[in-house]
Amino acid sequence: MLAVTAARAEPDNPIVALEIGDVPDPRLQPGWEVVRVRAASLNHHDIWTLRGVGIDPDRLPIVLGCDAAGVTEDGREVIVHALVPDDPSGPEAPGNFTILSERYDGTHAELVAVPSRNLIDKPAAISFEEASCLPTAWLTAYRMLFVQGGLRPGQRVLVQGAGGGVATAAILLGKAAGLRMYATSRDPAKADRAVELGAYAGLETGARLPERVDAVLETVGEATWGHSLRSVEAGGVIVVAGSTSGPNPPAELQRVFFRQVRVVGSTMGTHAEFIDLVRMLETSGVRPLIDSVRPLAEARSAYEDMANGEVFGKLVLTT
Repeated sequence: MLAVTAARAEPDNPIVALEIGDVPDPRLQPGWEVVRVRAASLNHHDIWTLRGVGIDPDRLPIVLGCDAAGVTEDGREVIVHALVPDDPSGPEAPGNFTILSERYDGTHAELVAVPSRNLIDKPAAISFEEASCLPTAWLTAYRMLFVQGGLRPGQRVLVQGAGGGVATAAILLGKAAGLRMYATSRDPAKADRAVELGAYAGLETGARLPERVDAVLETVGEATWGHSLRSVEAGGVIVVAGSTSGPNPPAELQRVFFRQVRVVGSTMGTHAEFIDLVRMLETSGVRPLIDSVRPLAEARSAYEDMANGEVFGKLVLTT
C-alpha cells in the first residue's frame, strides 16, 4: 500500500526524513480492524515525529498520521479515534495511552489497522474530509473548552495562535456554544480570518485585550505564556494542550498563586467525548475549516506547508 513514513529523525530539517512509497499492508491482531482510509488530516504531531520528538528511535521507520476517516471491510463508514490505550483491552485513563504513529503505524496510508473500540460511526452529513479533521485537533479543542475548561455560554475565552487546527476548531466550537472568543496571531491576516470565523476580536500576539477572559486556550507555549497569564481573570483557568514555540516559559508563579489562576493540562479526549463532539457537529451544523485537500501521493507539499506555518485550518490527504 502507499504510505507516508518517517524514515528517520531529522531535528533540524524534518521534511527530509519523510518518505512516500509502498509499505506492507497492516497486520491484524485480535480485536483490531483494517480501515480503508478515505481521508486523513495532518497535525503538528506529525512534524514532531519527523524531528524525533516523542518517538522511540527503535520504532522508525513508522507510518505517519494520527487522524483518519474511512470504510471498514464490511462497508461501515467510520472515524478513527487516535488514542490507543497502552492496554488496548483495558480502560481509558489519563496518560495511559499512545497516539497512532507513536507505537503503531498511523493513518497517512491507504490502509490502517486500529482497535475496533476506536471506530466511531461517521454521520452521513459529515464528509470524509471533514471527519478526518476531528480526532486530534477538534477533539482537543472540545475537551479544552467544555471538559477541562468547564466553560459555559456567555463566558470569555482567549485562543492563542489563530491559524492552527486546534485554534480554528476552538473558535468555531466556542462561537456555536455561545462563548465570546478572542484570538491572537503574529499574522494580521490570520487574526482577521479568526474574526470571520466568529471570534469577537482578533489581535496581534501579545496585545492587550479589551477585557480579561475567563479562560485561555494555550497551545503555543513560551512565546505567549506571559500574555496568557496577564490576560486571564483572577480565578480563571489556562488550559494547556501544546507548546509549539517551546515548553519552558518563565512560570511567573506569583501571578498564578496571587490571582488564584488554575493551570490545567489537556490531551485530546476520550471515546465518549469524541461521540459528544460528533453529535455537536451534527446538531449545530458546525464543520471543520479545511485549508486544502491533496492526494496522498502529494503529501510532501502539505507537510512543507505545515512546517512553514503556511496554514489556516486543516490540511487533508485523500486516497
